[in-house]
Amino acid sequence: MLRSLLLYTALVFGANAASAGAIDFEAAHANGLAKLTAVEGTEVSDIAFLDPEGNEHRLQDYKGKVVMLNFWATWCAPCREEMPSLEALQNELGGDDFQVVTVATGRNPLPAIQKFYDEIGVKNLPILTDERQQLARATGVMGMPVTVLIDREGRERARLIGGADWASEAAKQVIRELQAP
Repeated sequence: MLRSLLLYTALVFGANAASAGAIDFEAAHANGLAKLTAVEGTEVSDIAFLDPEGNEHRLQDYKGKVVMLNFWATWCAPCREEMPSLEALQNELGGDDFQVVTVATGRNPLPAIQKFYDEIGVKNLPILTDERQQLARATGVMGMPVTVLIDREGRERARLIGGADWASEAAKQVIRELQAP
């Protein structure tokens, strides 16, 4: 009897741990994020990217937070459409446990980035660059935009190639699922 109780308890706790931070991809697909794909917890790259002052940043700097890493470019029309929804998501859910990290990859001079942000009304997203596309290549980015969802341990959990409405309820639910203990 005691053995059965211990086995049952272990199964219950094991199942709960396995579902911690699990994304309901079926619900996400049904509710507007049809291109969101699962990734098997690949550790993210440690390649540096820069802020406008030339300071290096790394994805490991965000360990402990759920991160939405977005690769974009000033010449990218879908990026122009998507960026305001990324800012809305950051404004609503961003903080100690979640961060939208936008990285302009390729040749995107700072004046062009600032003009891009001004034209679309973005004020609260970081200006970070990957001019030589080292982080983008290491992350497997082949076009833009690409959004990568990273868990608190620094592992990629999902990816969406192309634009999306990140201010949608489906997107917010995906973030909440990743934040779940």
